[in-house]
Order: sequence, then C-alpha cells, then structure tokens
Amino acid sequence: MSVTINDIARLSGVSKRTVSRVINCSPAVGKATRERVLEIIKETGFSPDKQARGLASSRSYLLGLIYDNPDALYIDEVQRGALSVCAELGYELVVHPGSSKRDDFISDCLSFISRSKLDGVIILPPVSENKALAAALREINCPYVRLASVDLDDADNIVVSDERAAMRDMATHLVELGHTDIGFISGPQHYRSSIERLAGFLAELQVYNVKLPTDRIVEGKNNYDSGLACAEQLLNTLPRPTAIVANNDEMAAAVLRVANNLNIRVPDELSVAGFDDNILASRIIPSLTTIRRPVFNMACLAVQKLINKSRNNQEKLALQKTVTPNLVTRESTGRVNG
Repeated sequence: MSVTINDIARLSGVSKRTVSRVINCSPAVGKATRERVLEIIKETGFSPDKQARGLASSRSYLLGLIYDNPDALYIDEVQRGALSVCAELGYELVVHPGSSKRDDFISDCLSFISRSKLDGVIILPPVSENKALAAALREINCPYVRLASVDLDDADNIVVSDERAAMRDMATHLVELGHTDIGFISGPQHYRSSIERLAGFLAELQVYNVKLPTDRIVEGKNNYDSGLACAEQLLNTLPRPTAIVANNDEMAAAVLRVANNLNIRVPDELSVAGFDDNILASRIIPSLTTIRRPVFNMACLAVQKLINKSRNNQEKLALQKTVTPNLVTRESTGRVNG
C-alpha cells in the first residue's frame, strides 16, 4: 500500500496542513517540525503527487531551462546545479535548446513555456542577453532568472558572474610570471561575456603598462575547431607570444594541441590559460590554469530565486545577485624563460 500524506501527518504528529506546508517549502513551519516531517518522508519513501500539488496550488512544479550554447560541459554543470535544488524542493526541470538566430526564436520559447505549463524559466547566456526575450516573458508574467556576465536586470531576475574582475586576476597572474607578449583568443564579440572578459584582461594589463596589440587578439567561436585555427595563427607568427589566454577551456585545450604539434613546450616555452574550469581542465596534460566560474552554484541560485517568486506573500529568502569566479593556477602557466 502506498504511503499517503495522511500517513506522514500521523507518523510526524502534525496536521495534514503542516505536512503540505513542508512539502511546499513554506517558511511558516518551524525548523524542528520541518526536519521531523522531512525525516519521516525520507524513511517512508513518500513521494508527493506533483499533479495534485499543482492543482491545489495553481503551480505545475515544473521549471524550464532555455539555452543556445554549444558547450556541452557548461550545460551539464548548469543542469546538475539546477536539479540538485529541484530534487530537494520537489520540482522538475524541463530543458529547451533553441536557436537564437531564428526569426521565431522568441515565439518558440513562449510556446514551450505555455505547453509545458512552467512555473518559471532559467535563461543561459548568450540567450540571457536577449532583451526582447526578457520583455516577452514579463509581458506574459512568466517568472525568469537570467545567468549573465553583466548586470542586465533587477536583482530577483538575474545571477551575475563578475567575469571582468576574474580576467583582471588572470592578467595579474601572467604579468607576475614575467609575460609581456601575450596572445588572446576571444569569444564572439557580439556576446557580452566575451566583451567583459577581454575588457577585464586589457584593463589590468594597462595597470602594468603592458600592451596587447590588435594582431595578438584573434576572435574564436568558443569551440575547439576555432581554437585550433586561432592558435595556429598566433603560434605561426614570429616572434611567438610567450602566453596565450583563451576565452574558454575548450579553445585553450586546442592551443595545447597546436603547441604540441609544433613541439612548443608548455609551460617552458608557452603558457596557456582558459576560462570556466570545466571537468577536463584538471585532467588534460598539462593541467590547465583557468578561471573557475561557479556554474553549479549559479544554477542553484537561479532555481532558488524562481521558487522565491512563487511564494507570493510568504517570507522570501534574501539571495545574492553576484558571484565571483576565481583564478585556479595549474601546470600550463609558468615563468618566462630567459
């Protein structure tokens, strides 16, 4: 026989209404009571009927994830973070990859939200930079949270990764190792994240009076193949730069491959750095110096903010808006020889 909410109430020594409040994450339940009810739920394996919960509260307990990003490792990290909170609070996550270049992109997103009956959506970069999409979501009163590299919205609607500040730390790291001739593989310059990362790097180099000539900056597409082409361009130019920074780890890995093909020793003859600290960064040889962007935590925050929005007049949690990526130094960067 399946366990019911009445069974949980009886075993916990509380009312059915209190159990319902615990299930629906109401702050109107004391900590001790909440923990007792959750323990009984765990012991019995009770699983609330999400459809019944939705009918009772006019919520579906479904959250959406909208993205147009070719980086599979980034998407995986976002999903793991979002699902960790969804699982804890009784929500499900529905993903919707799209093409932001299509004329019907916004209408496609709105159709996805409508047919899935979502309680809210998380929007990933570069789609999160789309002002028209955000405006359309406000128009239909769909709660949303944007993950972005710049402050584009109200605090409740955004989680910002301060990538400009992080790249200043990267520039300082390389200059302190003696590098003054540096190459930079940027991401697409119509993405705000690419602009922020390059701007932060250039700003910090200026502090040290180190110049980055335009011919040392090559625009990539944030994928491995474009990283190969950009690395070949920079490393087949004499004199070669003593360090190359890539806009993401995938392109940085491509730099390592080109350096290996050209018998350029890393880091003895060339330092290489990336951005993201995805799962491969610590596993490739040499391990990659990079910027660790707290993607998992950003996704957790985004889900928490969406659930905050559904609490109506109940007490809401105070959640931060900005997270700070940090520099992770590994084997791929070293002092300039000579």
